[in-house]
Amino acid sequence: MIIGVAGPYSAPTEEQKQANLDALNQAAAVLLAKGHTPLIGVNAALPVVNAMPVADHYEAIMKISMAVMHSCEALLVIADSPGANRERELFESKRLPVYRSIDEVPDISA
Repeated sequence: MIIGVAGPYSAPTEEQKQANLDALNQAAAVLLAKGHTPLIGVNAALPVVNAMPVADHYEAIMKISMAVMHSCEALLVIADSPGANRERELFESKRLPVYRSIDEVPDISA
């Protein structure tokens, strides 16, 4: 499955933002090891948003992130945040699987 990974990115410090991004990427690595294709919207958004002046970074990141999430078949939420909640609501509205723990995601690597 193509599984989106959602969780907090925004934080008061750059160190906290990086720690949040690291957590998303670590979860994505586990999904890949389980045989899935992980996608993280903020990973697609950050290079674009950082390359140009944007009035509202949060909304620009969310616009790209939500577009990425539309191509996913399921979602793994590693922690709640306003953005992760928007992504979760998208999957719930489409009646697609929403996992709250990496342990809930089936291992299809064999």
